[in-house]
Amino acid sequence: MGMTMTQKILAAHAGLPSVKAGDLIEASLDLVLGNDVTTPVAINELSKFKKKTVFDNTKIALVMDHFTPNKDIKSAEHVKQVRDFSRENNIVNYFDVGQMGIEHALLPEKGLIVAGNTCIGADSHTCTYGALGAFSTGVGSTDMAAGMVTGKAWFKVPAAIKFVITGKKPEWISGKDLILHIIGKIGVDGARYKSMEFVGDGIAELSMDDRFTIANMAIEAGAKNGIFPVDEKTIEYMKEHAPNKEYTVYEADADAEYDEVIEIDLATLRPTVSFPHLPENTKTIDEIGDLPIDQVVIGSCTNGRISDMRIAADIMNGRKCADGLRVIIIPGTQEIYLQMIREGLAEIFIEAGAIVSTPTCGPCLGGHMGILAHGERAVSTTNRNFVGRMGAIDSEIYLASPAVAAASAILGRIASPEEL
Repeated sequence: MGMTMTQKILAAHAGLPSVKAGDLIEASLDLVLGNDVTTPVAINELSKFKKKTVFDNTKIALVMDHFTPNKDIKSAEHVKQVRDFSRENNIVNYFDVGQMGIEHALLPEKGLIVAGNTCIGADSHTCTYGALGAFSTGVGSTDMAAGMVTGKAWFKVPAAIKFVITGKKPEWISGKDLILHIIGKIGVDGARYKSMEFVGDGIAELSMDDRFTIANMAIEAGAKNGIFPVDEKTIEYMKEHAPNKEYTVYEADADAEYDEVIEIDLATLRPTVSFPHLPENTKTIDEIGDLPIDQVVIGSCTNGRISDMRIAADIMNGRKCADGLRVIIIPGTQEIYLQMIREGLAEIFIEAGAIVSTPTCGPCLGGHMGILAHGERAVSTTNRNFVGRMGAIDSEIYLASPAVAAASAILGRIASPEEL
């Protein structure tokens, strides 16, 4: 029996001719990622290791993004600990205020991961890099600590679900609508510890930003990872962002085994919204009545890329945000922020009555800059809408695409751009 794309990458990094679902392997790592919340825990765990030095100071990325700029003394102490550790170990890829971005937007932009790589990160949305044809997955801080020291990690080889994407995208349909549709279809545990492998002629319809969004939310279906084939768009992206980095293209065997094959025609999709309090609780825009909101957040590691900003700005251009509504725009990286300024997008948002923030994960996890009060509702382009995720436990989060979020910002209720 042949191997899936993910299984081929893992076999290569384990030095094995083949692997199958359920095998326990030790694989070499091309990148180990941590942030300001999870890295301090990993650093503390290193005290239990005989070896204290990192395996390769160029293959570790530490991104201060969750509570930065520091929101309080505790977060400042966490960052200081990571900053000191980075200096002591001469970590090349340390990103702090002024250079940092939201980690899963920043690392691909910096060209730190390419097709065929393996990556673990002490953040559940590390699965984002599957958009590039890499194997990447989230781990705990202890595993991160072991990875930083040894350059290896243990894995149970995942089984896979094949998603065959066909058809053409209608206007206003994005990668966010597709992944919300999928999660609504299979549930938050529908791909538990499996690889979500996306194939089909419809992949050509998806931009790299669409693919990053879809891979990012594979974890919301319980998946170990999400992964896309390497095509011309992938190669063009890598040429731009990682011109000097070698990559390897892996393709699934024709006789690869999948637990399930699911076909989705893009032409049938409608703008989709995930209702509280699970990403699987989805409805199309046509199923939603008059639902007023208090806040809109456009950004995050899921939808904070430049195409997301352009879509939102196009909708908000020349319009005003609804009275009494708070609208927060968060570009994913400093480079995206700068591009927004150069293209006049920041001006459009501010003139509409929104604020534009430095890159941060803040509102997404209820950390800072956008905490919800009791009973408030938010439309957000983030990836989770669990109870209390963005603030008070009786607040409500509605996950949506940048297009739906921008239209909602103008109309003061959950809305489709088709209504404008």
